[in-house]
Amino acid sequence: MSPGSYVESSLKDRKMPDEEWIKKLPDGRKVKFFYHELPEDGAFITAQIQGNEVVYSVVLARAGNPLSREGVESHFKGELLKK
Repeated sequence: MSPGSYVESSLKDRKMPDEEWIKKLPDGRKVKFFYHELPEDGAFITAQIQGNEVVYSVVLARAGNPLSREGVESHFKGELLKK
């Protein structure tokens, strides 16, 4: 595997111990996500839609750490589809 393909592959499958990021939804709204690993395979995750005071938060006792960004985002999929 060449060094370039390794970097591309590792970024694609990236896992993170603590991170926040912003994602734009198909309808144009932006969502800020936060992921924090907790002891004993737990995780604290949040999602907040831009301009919205409501923050969706979940504590996962058995998260299967580390979670990918897609794994975090999937926990909020139903709430984020609501307008």
